[in-house]
Amino acid sequence: MYEERPSRLAGAVVWHRGPQDPADVRPVLPDGCMDLLWSEGRLLVAGPDTRPYAPQGPARSWAGVRFFPGTAPALLGVPAHELRDLRVELADLWPAARVRRLSERIAAAPDPVTALEDLALDRAARTGAPDPALRYVVECLEAGRTVAATAAGLGIGERRLHRRCLTAFGYGPKTLARVLRLQRALALARSGVPYAETAARAGYADQPHLARDVRELTGETLGGLLAR
Repeated sequence: MYEERPSRLAGAVVWHRGPQDPADVRPVLPDGCMDLLWSEGRLLVAGPDTRPYAPQGPARSWAGVRFFPGTAPALLGVPAHELRDLRVELADLWPAARVRRLSERIAAAPDPVTALEDLALDRAARTGAPDPALRYVVECLEAGRTVAATAAGLGIGERRLHRRCLTAFGYGPKTLARVLRLQRALALARSGVPYAETAARAGYADQPHLARDVRELTGETLGGLLAR
């Protein structure tokens, strides 16, 4: 069973999923986010995805903090593009002894999910507020503004925006725009909006464009995703 709630960390979501039969596990779809993960004594980081991620291995419980797009790299101290399409041990990014102490603290907590959230909150307090320009980029691209217009709004060139996006989001602004548009389309379609209207409202040229993009980013048809 999957459950989530808004985090005390602005823009983030805290989630928990119990053990699942491997046959019932569904791929994680690109969403522009990165997650701090906890599972059976291990701390891991999920990098930004450009394709569906299919969990492997035996059934196990998971907890996570899903950060608002662009905010995790500053907290973790690693550029997002270095973690693109990867799941890595936190001990590969931070000193192993420190991660071991954090793991022991979470394992001993009455509620490991809340303890994981506390870890994220403590790290955020140490690193300071995220760059407001990153939220501006997300808001512009979610609203359907072009890359050129987004860069101009920041007073920088498109190449500089591309470099900043690689560091913060793991990929360039055009890919980020596609991922955010995909999530808009999925939300509309899941709420019952017809496919043609979903395509128009999400910013696609037409319904075939929506179908192609969904297939390329998720490996499935929109109908197949909604059937789940």
